[in-house]
Amino acid sequence: MQSEFQTYMELGFEHIADLAAYDHILFIVALCAIYRISEWRKVGILVTAFTLGHSLTLALAALDVIRVPAAWVEFLIPVTIFLTALYNTVIHKLGEEREGTFSRKLNLNYLFALLFGLIHGMGFSNFFRSMLMPGEENSLIRQLLAFNIGVELGQLTIVAIILVLAYIGMNRLRIPQRDWNLFISGMAAGPALIMMMERWPF
Repeated sequence: MQSEFQTYMELGFEHIADLAAYDHILFIVALCAIYRISEWRKVGILVTAFTLGHSLTLALAALDVIRVPAAWVEFLIPVTIFLTALYNTVIHKLGEEREGTFSRKLNLNYLFALLFGLIHGMGFSNFFRSMLMPGEENSLIRQLLAFNIGVELGQLTIVAIILVLAYIGMNRLRIPQRDWNLFISGMAAGPALIMMMERWPF
């Protein structure tokens, strides 16, 4: 019989990797669109910034310190995807390639990941609260930790897949990095725009 910690860690992993709830996956895809596999350290820092953001609001929302209407959270999540993809295309237009990568300042990218992580954390919290059973409040912190670890493992799995695909696309199929960026960003932006229209909260 598996432990409570393992159960919530698996729930976190399954939630981020759930193809039926693909909005979080699309955000990770958009985050990775401008990177080569050789830049995996930069992507790791980016995902860590996102994790810090969503861990904070997941904890605050799960502890009922903050509560944001679910309709707004569900609308803002695809907004973060669309804005990330749009930011990628602005880099495409303004950047100059230098030694195989874009010439760009990445601090803004990290800030976006942190801020957008705050929004995604509220989305995670809705799912997390629905998984809580009555009388489990005493072990809430342990459950939050396990759930966050599961989410992080799921995110890193998605990042690894995207970077491997980027390697195949750019190094084996010789797709220019700018074209790859536009393709992946567009692939994320299209569904995000549809979700924004479907989830308009007014």
